[in-house]
Amino acid sequence: MSGGVGPTGSDISLPQEQEVDHKEQQEQHSLKNLHKTITTTPHKPTFLSFRHLNCLAVVVVLSSSGMVAPEDFAFVLFSIIYMYFLSKMAFPSLHPSKEEPLVFNPKNKLLALYVFIGAIIGLYAPIAYILEGIFEGDKEGIKAAAPHVFLLSSQVFMEGVAFSGMFSTPMRAFVPVFYNSRRIFTIVDWLRSEINKVNEEHSGSDRRIFVGRVLAVANMAFWCFNLFGFLLPVYLPKVFRLYYAGHKD
Repeated sequence: MSGGVGPTGSDISLPQEQEVDHKEQQEQHSLKNLHKTITTTPHKPTFLSFRHLNCLAVVVVLSSSGMVAPEDFAFVLFSIIYMYFLSKMAFPSLHPSKEEPLVFNPKNKLLALYVFIGAIIGLYAPIAYILEGIFEGDKEGIKAAAPHVFLLSSQVFMEGVAFSGMFSTPMRAFVPVFYNSRRIFTIVDWLRSEINKVNEEHSGSDRRIFVGRVLAVANMAFWCFNLFGFLLPVYLPKVFRLYYAGHKD
C-alpha cells in the first residue's frame, strides 16, 4: 500500500500496462492454486492439551484409589463406544478434509468466564475438598465427592478427544450433554451424603461439613443450569443448525 500519489499520465506506456496485467494474472493464478492446495489438504487431528492430560491423570488417580464405583467405570466405557457408534451411523463428519466449524467464538470473554467458574466449582474446589478430607479422615465426604470429580474429569478428557478433528460438531455436543446428565445423579448422592453425615463417624469437622454442603449445593445449581439453561436450549440448537446447514451445502 503506497502513501504517495500514483503515476501520472506521462509515466504510463503500453509495455508497462502489459507487464502489470501479466503480473496480475500470475498472482491470481498462484492464489487459485494456493486455495486449491489448502482446501484439498487433509486436516490433521490436533493433540490433547495439557489441561486434558491433567484430567486424565485425575481419572487414573481416582480409579486406582478405589473410590469410584464400577457403574461409573461402565458409564465412561459405554460413552466411548456409543460416541464412536454415533459418529459413524448418525452424525458423521461432513468434511473430513476440513476442520469442523466452532459454534462459539473462542475469544468470547463471557463464555471463557463461564467455563472458568465451572472449572472452579466442579473440579478445583472438589479436588481440594478431597485432599483435605484425606488429612481429616473424612471418608464419607471423599467417597461422596469422588464420583462427580471422576466423571467431570472424564468429560473434559473426552471433550478433548471430540475436538481432536475426528468427530463432527454434534458429537462434540454429545459429550457434555451425556456426562452432565449423568453427573446430576452423582451430585444428588453427594448432597444427600453431606446432609446425613452429621452424627456419623469419620465425618470431619463442623467447618468441613459446612464446606461440603456448600460445594454440593453449588455444583447442583451450576450443572443443572448448565444442562437445562445452556446446553439443551442454547448450545444444541446452534449445533444442529450449523451441522445441517453444512449438510445442505
